[in-house]
Amino acid sequence: MKASPILGLALALGLTTSLPLRADDPVAAAREVEQALHLKPNLENGRKVYLLCSVCHQPEGWGTPDGTYPQIAGQFATVTIKQMADIRARNRDNPIMLPFAMTNSLTLQDIADVSYYIEHFPMDPNNGVGPGTDLALGQRLYEENCVDCHGDRGQGVPEKYSPLLQGQHYRYLVRQFELIRDGKRHNADKEMVKQIQTFSDRDIHAVMDYTSRLKPPTEMLALPGYTNPDFPRFWRPITARGPELGMGPGMGMGMSIPD
Repeated sequence: MKASPILGLALALGLTTSLPLRADDPVAAAREVEQALHLKPNLENGRKVYLLCSVCHQPEGWGTPDGTYPQIAGQFATVTIKQMADIRARNRDNPIMLPFAMTNSLTLQDIADVSYYIEHFPMDPNNGVGPGTDLALGQRLYEENCVDCHGDRGQGVPEKYSPLLQGQHYRYLVRQFELIRDGKRHNADKEMVKQIQTFSDRDIHAVMDYTSRLKPPTEMLALPGYTNPDFPRFWRPITARGPELGMGPGMGMGMSIPD
């Protein structure tokens, strides 16, 4: 069996060992969130920790338009901390992230540091959007079902761990929404799960298409040609996305050597 390049990198950096087996534990996740939120973030350490994250999420934190990896740039630190804690406690099933989130990979201080580091990233001004064929239905569904928790413009509520949805890739949004509807994302808000049980596939694609078009404020967006100055030596392959960023519909993986 061919080894995964992501797992290979983790092994090379000494970031994986055998994973402990334990049941879903939302209490443990909540406890770790509370602890991490009270830590003073060290952004320089966050930069070093992000070296590993950049392999999948890109050095700018923009993920991939095909939805394989989400945009995490600009996401609230509280949300990132909670999701990492949920993955560690097996309260969110994410096999790709699990090896990198475990206690033998990252400490709570590391998680706090990298979460606050990411929060300050400028966001992708050209995230992946849907086909735009059913936006009236999508807007109606969003206004009827999503505004109370995610805000009228997808701005989220950090103190309630409600994520920023603005600028997120359409295909990633669709996949996560389907997982929540089908009961496969254990850390989803229980009221949301009940609320969207009757959503059809058309409803999901329409509302996520509309959501993917909710843009962050201009001051949160990257300028044309932006690259993360903390990773000047990161190799970015030239693809259909553009030579200045080198990110196309695939993973666009690269490697950076820390200074």
